[in-house]
Amino acid sequence: MTAAVSALAEETVVDRFVDRRIIVTGGGSGIGQGTVLRLLAEGGQVHAIDVNADGLDVTRQMAAADGLGNRLSVAALDISNEQAVGADVAAAIAVLGGLDVLVNAAGILRAAHTHECTLDMWNQVININLTGTFLMTRAALPALLASGHGVIVNFSSTSATFAHPYMAAYAASKGGVDALTHTLAVEYSKQGLRAVAVAPGGITSGITETTPGMLPTDSDWSLFTKMSPIIGSGMGTPADVAGVIAMLASEDGRYITATSVRIDGGAHG
Repeated sequence: MTAAVSALAEETVVDRFVDRRIIVTGGGSGIGQGTVLRLLAEGGQVHAIDVNADGLDVTRQMAAADGLGNRLSVAALDISNEQAVGADVAAAIAVLGGLDVLVNAAGILRAAHTHECTLDMWNQVININLTGTFLMTRAALPALLASGHGVIVNFSSTSATFAHPYMAAYAASKGGVDALTHTLAVEYSKQGLRAVAVAPGGITSGITETTPGMLPTDSDWSLFTKMSPIIGSGMGTPADVAGVIAMLASEDGRYITATSVRIDGGAHG
């Protein structure tokens, strides 16, 4: 994944994000990290957030190796912490001098039989995936609206609209993200804001690599057969999603809002 993202940064020649100020959550690993590097490669000034400070250090090292580190700032942050989110977003906007794009990529997955899903597990997933997305969005909205061309890209999932067994809390959180995205797009459309969701599926990331170990020991694996990509040679990469996010957040996506874009290799076609 690291080599693929690095190669992408080297090959990318478009500059759609020059003079664009961007915040990306979940920037310390997986798709969030790939998105940070892609937007830097296209000229953006990026502030990356993640709860994992070590992951952010890796992102910073990768950006520096590609000669992009001078336009990257990072901060360790739990996006479900209301006070911390407000303080960090305000500080980031002050350093960036405004805000044009918010990418809410941070999220977690927990798996269990629904009848065995504890309230603590449910709340943990909802608090990070849905409430965290709301808190980041609420804190960033005034600056995004002030830019006159603000864009929010939220992370939904194929689980929001296609059954993913043993993942009730995760699916519910992502369905909520879809609903929130549509509401934002309509509510603030006349102020120049666009809001779009991406729904990855079958993408190699920290979540997908650890999911098998989270599933119940008696899981029925036949329930997952319909989730296999039908193109390519296997799972997609973070770079595959990052490229779509770059399009959606740029002027190339100026006529796209209030929708969710599925990126799953045709698994749910």
